[in-house]
Amino acid sequence: MQLSTIIRVMDHNPGAGHGDAACLADRVWALLLEVSFDRANRQFGATAAELELAPAQALALQELQLERPISMNELAQRLRCHPSNITGLVDRLEARGLVERRPDPRDRRVKGLGLTPRGQQIRDRLSQRLYTAPVCVAHLTEDDQKTLYEILVKILEPRI
Repeated sequence: MQLSTIIRVMDHNPGAGHGDAACLADRVWALLLEVSFDRANRQFGATAAELELAPAQALALQELQLERPISMNELAQRLRCHPSNITGLVDRLEARGLVERRPDPRDRRVKGLGLTPRGQQIRDRLSQRLYTAPVCVAHLTEDDQKTLYEILVKILEPRI
C-alpha cells in the first residue's frame, strides 16, 4: 500500500481527529507497516532474485545451518507452511547443491536438512545483503538514523 493510500484511509477514519493522540499513533503504525511490508519485502525479493533464489528458498536458507541439520517438519514450522510444501522447495535447493538431506543418527527414517558449504556461502551473501541498509535508510542524516534507531529500540523493548 502506498503512503498516499495510507494517509487517505487514515484521513477518512471516522472519529479520529487530527489532534487525537490515537490518530497519530495509528498514522505512525500505518507507516511502520508500509516500511515493514512494502520496502522490506521489495528489498528481500530483489536480494533473493540477485542470488537466483525464490523468496521461499531464501527464507529456508536462513533457517538452515551447516553443522546442525533440522527435520523437514521443523523447517515447515519455522516457515509457517504446510510440510507438503517443503519437499519441492528442498528439492530445488538440493538440485543447486545448497542443501542436503542427511540421515538422522537417532532415527534413520527421518532426514535432516543441512546446508552444504555452497549453501552456507549463499546464505552468508544473502544475510550480508539483507542487513546492509538500503538507500532509503542510508541517505538519512546520521542524526536521523540515531533518532530512528532509538525509537525502534523503544518499540521493541518489552513493556513492564
